[in-house]
Amino acid sequence: ILTDLSHPVLQTDHNVFFPHIPFAKSAGADIKEMCGKTYPFAFRRNFLAEWERIACTRKPLIAAVCGFALGGGCELAMMCDIIYASETAKFGQPEIKLGIIPGGGGTQRLIRAIGKSRAMEWILTGDMFSAQEAAAAGLVSRLFPPDQVVPKALELGEKIAGFSGLTTLTAKEAVNSGKLGSVLHTICFVPETKMMCYSLLFRLVVCLNAFLPVNK
Repeated sequence: ILTDLSHPVLQTDHNVFFPHIPFAKSAGADIKEMCGKTYPFAFRRNFLAEWERIACTRKPLIAAVCGFALGGGCELAMMCDIIYASETAKFGQPEIKLGIIPGGGGTQRLIRAIGKSRAMEWILTGDMFSAQEAAAAGLVSRLFPPDQVVPKALELGEKIAGFSGLTTLTAKEAVNSGKLGSVLHTICFVPETKMMCYSLLFRLVVCLNAFLPVNK
């Protein structure tokens, strides 16, 4: 499933990619498949490579969660920039009940999304949490009836795609810089990227003005 999702992310030229495909439903890892796997096997397979491809893409990602997002499913949703969910969706990191910990970035992304105390509760208990709790904690942006989640996510994507692609990518990078980087780095980064956008916009206007008289 991660391969099916990561390849379109890398290949598409559009500004927004929606990890909602009819067969792309993830409630977490396949427990039966995990049984019997050794560390050398997992190391050779580099199972986190596909996660990194999705997480590191510069395109805005929108997740539409319509059911259970548990374990790897929750981690997959957290890789996205915006999460829309149905009112009946469930979230959680139940790995501790299997004697393991979240291995796809859950321990790092969850604390940044909902804070240390809530993240500790989710991870140390392995309990499921409702969509309402996830929204109140800041993990989910908006809740909708189940049949409206995907249409609303598509509507949001179309709106974002209508803006300048460069500006959108820069805005995403600036927000992520503020979330993951130091305060000093962020304070320096944002003005620089803002000036870059202004510079490119100015050059575009100059080029258009130079082109128009010739074609009158």
